[in-house]
Amino acid sequence: MPDHAISDSPQVQAQLDRLAVLSPGRDVLGLERIAALCKRLGDPQGSLPPVFHVAGTNGKGSTCAFLRAAIEAAGLTCHVYTSPHLVRFNERIRLAGQLIEDAALARLLEEALDVADGMNVSFFEATTAAAFLAFARTPADACIIEVGLGGRLDATNLVRQPAVCGIASLGIDHEAFLLSPEENVPEAPLDRIAWEKAGIAKAGVPLICQTYAPSMQLQIANQAMAAGARLIDRGDAWNTAIYQGRLHYSDANGKLTLPLPRMPGAHQADNGTLAIAMLRHQDAIDVPESALAAAMEWANWPARLQKLAVGPLTTLLPDTEIWLDGGHNRQAGEAIAAHFEDRPARSLHLVIGMLSNKDPEAILAPLWSKIASITVVPVDGHAAHDAGKFREVAGALSVSDATDVQAAIASLTPGRGDEILIAGSLYLAGDVLRINEQMPD
Repeated sequence: MPDHAISDSPQVQAQLDRLAVLSPGRDVLGLERIAALCKRLGDPQGSLPPVFHVAGTNGKGSTCAFLRAAIEAAGLTCHVYTSPHLVRFNERIRLAGQLIEDAALARLLEEALDVADGMNVSFFEATTAAAFLAFARTPADACIIEVGLGGRLDATNLVRQPAVCGIASLGIDHEAFLLSPEENVPEAPLDRIAWEKAGIAKAGVPLICQTYAPSMQLQIANQAMAAGARLIDRGDAWNTAIYQGRLHYSDANGKLTLPLPRMPGAHQADNGTLAIAMLRHQDAIDVPESALAAAMEWANWPARLQKLAVGPLTTLLPDTEIWLDGGHNRQAGEAIAAHFEDRPARSLHLVIGMLSNKDPEAILAPLWSKIASITVVPVDGHAAHDAGKFREVAGALSVSDATDVQAAIASLTPGRGDEILIAGSLYLAGDVLRINEQMPD
C-alpha cells in the first residue's frame, strides 16, 4: 500500500514519484534485496554510529522518542529512522537532531533509487538505504533505528552489530506479512509475532524485553539463544513500578526514581522504561541519570494520544477537547481506552477512518462504553472501511459518515464535558495534523 507522500520541494517530489511505483514490501520480506542494494552503495550500514535497534507491535516509536530525548538531554547527538511519516516524508530521517532537509533528502533518495534500478526493491528498502547513507555520512554520537515490519526479515535488520536491541509491546498486526505459512516457525499467532520480532537479536548484543505471555517469552528466549544474544528480561534483569506519582526503575546497577512521562497514556511508562533499560545495558555511550529523568518530560511522539492545540480544526468546536491517535489494532485500542477510563459513559465522540485491512472492533470494543457517537471518514488515498462496516459491529451506537474530518467535526454537537477522539489510522492522523497546522518537527 503506497504512502501517497507529497512534498513542496520539486526535487523531493520527483524522487517520491519514483518511490510511489514501488510496493512497501513486494509482498515478500527478506534481506536479500536490501543487502544487494547496500552493497552497491558501499555498505553504509557498516559505518553507522552506535545503533539502538527497536522492534515491537506498539510502542516502538515512542520508545525511540524516549531514547532520543535521553541521548540529547545528555548533550549528545543522534540520528533517528522511523516510519511511517505523518505529514512530511522528511520525518522518517532525523540527522543529528534535525529533520533532514529537502535538498539532502532528494539527493539521497536519487542516489539509492539510481543504484537500485532493475533490482525490484521495495519502497521501504529504498528508503532504508537512503537513511543508511545519510547516517553514515553525517557525524553523530548514536543512531536510533525503528523496525519497519516484523524484525527478522525487516530491511533495518541488515545492521549486524547494534549497541543494543529492544522489543516493545507485542500484539497482532500486519497479519498478511507476519503470519503467512512458513516451515519451522511457531503456529500460534502471538508466538509467531514474538519469534519474528526477536529476529533482531545479535551475537553478544543485549536484547532488552518487556514482559509477555510465557509462550511468547519462550520464543524470544529461543531466538536470543540461537543468535547468541544477551537476553535481559523485564521482571528478571530489570523492573519498574509507579508509586506515589513517580516512576521507580531498578536493575543490577541500582535504582532510579524518575518523573512520570509527560506523554499521555499509562502505557508510556512502559515505553519510557524500556528506553531506560536499553540505555542502562549498553556501553557505547554514557547517559547519566539526570538525562534519563529529563527524557520522561521531554519525549514527544505526535499522533499518540495527542491533544490537539488551537488550530483551524479545533476552532470548529473551541469548547471541546479533541484528541488524536493513529492506533489501529486491539492493543492500541486498549491503550486508548485506558486513557479515557475515568470519563463518564457515552461522553466520547469517535471520528474514525480505518484502512480496509484493519479490524474496526479493535478500536470500538475497548471504547464501547465511552462512545457517544461514531462518525466514519475516508482515509485519503487508501481503501478504507465505510460506515456500513462499522454499523455491523457498533451495536446500538449511532454511526454516521462524513466526507472528511472537517465535516465530521462540524457535524458534532457534543455535550458539556464531552470529548472527541480522532483515531484509526496514522495516515488519517497525518492529515489531521496538517489540517490543524501542527507539523511534526
